[in-house]
Amino acid sequence: MRPPAMLRWAAAALALLAAAPAAAFYLPGVAPNDFQKKDPLLVKVNKLTSTKTQLPYSYYSLPFCKPDTIVDSAENLGEVLRGDRIENSPYVFEMREPKMCQIACRASIDDKQAKELKEKIGDEYRVNMILDNLPLVVPIAWQDRDAVVYQGGYHVGVKGQYAGSKDEKVFIHNHLTFLVKYHKDETTELSRIVGFEVKPFSINHQFEGQWNDKNTRLITCDPHASKLVTNSDTPQEVEAGKEIIFTYDVGFEESDVKWASRWDTYLLMTDDQIHWFSIVNSLMIVLFLSGMVAMIMLRTLYRDISRYNQLETEEEAQEETGWKLVHGDVFRPPANSDLLCVCIGTGVQFFGMLLVTMIFAVLGFLSPSNRGGLMTAMLLTWVLMGLFAGYASSRFYKMFKGSEWKSITLRTAFLFPGIAFSIFFILNALIWGQKSSGAVPFTTMFALVLLWFGISVPLVFVGSYLGFKQPAIEAPVKTNKIPRQVPEQAWYMNPAFTILIGGILPFGAVFIELFFILTSIWLHQFYYIFGFLFLVFIILIITCAEITIVLCYFQLCSEDYNWWWRSYLTSGSSAIYLFLYAGFYFFTKLQITKLVSGILYFGYMLLASFAFCVLTGAIGFCACFWFTRLIYSSVKID
Repeated sequence: MRPPAMLRWAAAALALLAAAPAAAFYLPGVAPNDFQKKDPLLVKVNKLTSTKTQLPYSYYSLPFCKPDTIVDSAENLGEVLRGDRIENSPYVFEMREPKMCQIACRASIDDKQAKELKEKIGDEYRVNMILDNLPLVVPIAWQDRDAVVYQGGYHVGVKGQYAGSKDEKVFIHNHLTFLVKYHKDETTELSRIVGFEVKPFSINHQFEGQWNDKNTRLITCDPHASKLVTNSDTPQEVEAGKEIIFTYDVGFEESDVKWASRWDTYLLMTDDQIHWFSIVNSLMIVLFLSGMVAMIMLRTLYRDISRYNQLETEEEAQEETGWKLVHGDVFRPPANSDLLCVCIGTGVQFFGMLLVTMIFAVLGFLSPSNRGGLMTAMLLTWVLMGLFAGYASSRFYKMFKGSEWKSITLRTAFLFPGIAFSIFFILNALIWGQKSSGAVPFTTMFALVLLWFGISVPLVFVGSYLGFKQPAIEAPVKTNKIPRQVPEQAWYMNPAFTILIGGILPFGAVFIELFFILTSIWLHQFYYIFGFLFLVFIILIITCAEITIVLCYFQLCSEDYNWWWRSYLTSGSSAIYLFLYAGFYFFTKLQITKLVSGILYFGYMLLASFAFCVLTGAIGFCACFWFTRLIYSSVKID
């Protein structure tokens, strides 16, 4: 719990709103820091993470060495929601001053601490640290290539056996060999940090005589005797009642990498050629399909409209069939029109949030170096887009002859956020039960509610009021008083079948990129190709619009005028495939074994799929609404 947290975030939100008209801005983590020789370097520790459990823990939840006073670093809303817990550390660094065999502390492990260490090592937890806003990485030689790859953080420990023994033991990494890479300015002698690496070792340290805190000379690690730690031949076993001596080395290496390029190492941790090829291949296929669909639709519609406008005799008019025949019913309000208006408004809110966030991300404002910036921006943008959600929902509500605009406003302001907050609260309670640092504190929950009720809800009301004051959207044709009977449809025009078929193409537009997004979230990797993500988003919009228009056209040609909800669900059904793919990813790519972790995964992916359904459904509906108004205003209705 951090009492000042709510005040920090509320102040940050207000400051963001107040600073919007300003001509200048400052991005945290972007300005470089220059260090002179012997300048102190602040090494910070972050959460412990594991891809097996997805439950982060505070660094000091394990019996590691602690500084005299633990100080929490200022965290933004996105960092807290991600489970980041950034604190100071006992490690003392001085710029370009190597240190060997420095003793951090000696700790005695009791039964409870030994059990916790064994559990964390068994679950392959990694320790994350930060130096000058750079995360700690472990260099690993790539076997297939003559290259080195980097993994974020080092493992708390390993499991293994002594030579000649079959009993599995647990060993802790208690010696860290740090390497700080720097780029030096030859004219000013100032240096900038461009790399932060570590090689962890497990060694059972020995010393002679009495222990005298940090002045004790170790037998196993003594720079005066030129005895340094280079392997783990005599590892430190984790066992209750045993003492563990934590030590570290600090080395400095000059690098040709400039400060502006220092994140390239972190962003190229995996082979990105497959990533690029897959995305381009997917985009080309979807663009080709979309172009074909657009050509077919344009030619077919042109022929239909020309033929209908050339009907002159009454007999020809009576024999007309297809989409013109249902002109008197096509704009009849659908069942549950209030709910449809709410879904459309929420989809518009999502669309605005993603569009604005991705534009800022493409411009470089939300790079991985700005920890938590992406999530914070998405939350604040979502709140501000409540204005457009209220406007859209009230506009359609008035078109459907609704009169209680306050009712539709309340539903728009509370339906999706209420469902999302309920799921989030339940999942957060499960994380609390696991005593994980990923659990959102009460003050943060209160801050989220404050953003919801204090900013989002009033903006929805303002947008709804403005939308309801506008003249109602007029249909291009008159609606008959008595609804026309819908003829029996062919099997391939069954609503369930067309809806499920319609969701395949939008999902195909994003599933390649979805793999890398899931990998960055659940395997703790950096996601940075926002340019490609923006292109995928544009392709998704085009695909949702075109597939919905095509299927809506076929539906109207079959004299079925109930297109409102079907147009929304056609592209919205892509969320079903997204959730199924999430299940496939869970069983094929992740190694989650604990029940709580599995519930967290599927709970968050269910929420993400729901949001994807609302987004794509609104895109498809708006495109279909534009299409029907266009074609029925283009023909002469007698």
